[in-house]
Amino acid sequence: MSLFNKVVVATLPFIPKSIVKIVAGRYIAGPRLDDAVACTQALMKKGAASTIDVLGEFVSDRARAVHETAMASSVIDAIERNALHSYLSVKPTSLGLDIDRDFAFENITSLVSKARTLGLFVRMDMENTPYTDVTLDFYRRLRALGYDNVGVVIQAYLHRSEADIRSLLEYQPSVRLCKGIYVEDASVAFKDADEIRANYRKLARLLVDGGAKPHFATHDEALVSDAEALVRERSLSPDRYEFQMLLGVREDRRDALLRAGHTVRIYVPFGEDWYGYSTRRLKENPQVAGYVAKAIFTGK
Repeated sequence: MSLFNKVVVATLPFIPKSIVKIVAGRYIAGPRLDDAVACTQALMKKGAASTIDVLGEFVSDRARAVHETAMASSVIDAIERNALHSYLSVKPTSLGLDIDRDFAFENITSLVSKARTLGLFVRMDMENTPYTDVTLDFYRRLRALGYDNVGVVIQAYLHRSEADIRSLLEYQPSVRLCKGIYVEDASVAFKDADEIRANYRKLARLLVDGGAKPHFATHDEALVSDAEALVRERSLSPDRYEFQMLLGVREDRRDALLRAGHTVRIYVPFGEDWYGYSTRRLKENPQVAGYVAKAIFTGK
């Protein structure tokens, strides 16, 4: 990371929200569901799929959780109504996990059930480690109820992830494998970039060889190239894996993967709760500091 990029990341809390919002347009479809639909339709024209997420997490008010559940339900409706190559991604804390676990599970189950009746899929996003056990428990409970249209996320920087994958393989799960973005203590997470990459490679092979369907969610060129090599080595058919990327990140690599015949799914967030999401993206991808600087000096 260059010194300039480090400075931009360090000063993010002091940068006006209006400036961050200009840059956020690169990563967020817009404030409305219609924006996410239009974004997905544009991606489909390029040959890409999407997963749509309503921005918002760590909800502590029951009425707000009910509202977030209704918003997520409207995403399912929009996917079906517009015949989108997409599915819903949802954060359990947005649906009330911090309020009452049974309440949150009921909300998630209602979404997964509705999606199943329409032949659609739902992925539960993985949040930070206080929620790992309960999220995986929700997944197992949903599978025990007969729902096979639901997937999870595993974060490669966590020490526990190998054991978690092994515990899930009996379900032949759909797993989005990412490096992980939340700040975690060294007691539970690898801190060295090479260690994280090594664990990601190991977990990718564990998923493939264990009969799971991995979704390689990374922008790290070393890991993208490794996943491509793994797909070739194991002669995986296109329905056995996907690549996933964030909206607005490494679009040239996205297009190259599409040209090579891979399924690429883009994470398409929308909603009013854009600031927290945007600052996390900027911290994770400090190379976009140039966009911040441009916005400061040009307003574009």
